[in-house]
Amino acid sequence: MPALFTVPGDALAGVAATGARPTSRTLLAIGSSLCLYEAGMALNDWADHAEDAAERPHRPLPSGRIRPAAALTAAGVLTAAGLALAARAGRPALTVAAPLAATVWAYDLGLKRTPAGPVAMAAARALDLLLGAAATTGRPRAALPSAALLGTHTLAVTTVSRNETQGGAPLVPLTALATTALLTHLTTRPPAGPGVAATRGLPGTTTGRTVPLGALASGASTGPTGPLGALASTGPTGSPRALPPGTTLRTALALLYAATAARPYFHAALNPSPPLTQRAVGGGIRATVPLQAALCARSGAPVTALAIAALGPLAARFAKKVSVT
Repeated sequence: MPALFTVPGDALAGVAATGARPTSRTLLAIGSSLCLYEAGMALNDWADHAEDAAERPHRPLPSGRIRPAAALTAAGVLTAAGLALAARAGRPALTVAAPLAATVWAYDLGLKRTPAGPVAMAAARALDLLLGAAATTGRPRAALPSAALLGTHTLAVTTVSRNETQGGAPLVPLTALATTALLTHLTTRPPAGPGVAATRGLPGTTTGRTVPLGALASGASTGPTGPLGALASTGPTGSPRALPPGTTLRTALALLYAATAARPYFHAALNPSPPLTQRAVGGGIRATVPLQAALCARSGAPVTALAIAALGPLAARFAKKVSVT
């Protein structure tokens, strides 16, 4: 389904946040994420098949195309496969994947009908990002800020989705719209503190040297010519000759994220009917991809950012055939 295209970017954004490069263990983390995501979808259909029979009779279980027992079995098998892949990536990955799987099952079997539902979904998405960092480097702590931003976006989308079949009040999509604006602002700013390999492959720098972003922003000296050499130098008028590395890509992806999510949120705020609320949820889900890409660009991984961004058109194409919700 189209929402599957939002999954690989979680692990890749987690890796980028640590300043590392993707490895074979990153692929294991992505495989684990895909299995756990599909397990959650199957379990969700099993838990909701009675409700879907009244509200969405075209879905696989109420329509009779799939038996409820088969959906529950698939959820169990996919969960086991996801945990096995995480274990193959190492103990740190399994340490993150286990609570991720528990959160998925807790959400589908009860939490989604409580006020804690959106928080649980946000936690699952944040843990999925940390899974990539844990599998690749064994040190997911550096990815916590990126996980918090992605989790906040997921919290907003899930809160809107609670009213997608009956409609709701304008305040909910308005709050999601304000959250999108805040996340866009935060994502366009470079992360504070050390930990980003900002000098990787840039001219005028020593290969492999890590420079704290605080020093880059303030212009503090990191060598005889200051940070990043010519990139940080100024012309005769005192104006900078070039923007900080990655600024253009980071800003472009953040604006793409805002454009994808904001318009349907705004329409749902004007008219919170079920069709427009469902479009708002779909827009929020699709916006996950450019947000992940922006987080990678923010962490100094432009190639990974562009690779994730390329998943967006694929998700949009599939969304024309299958609803993302």
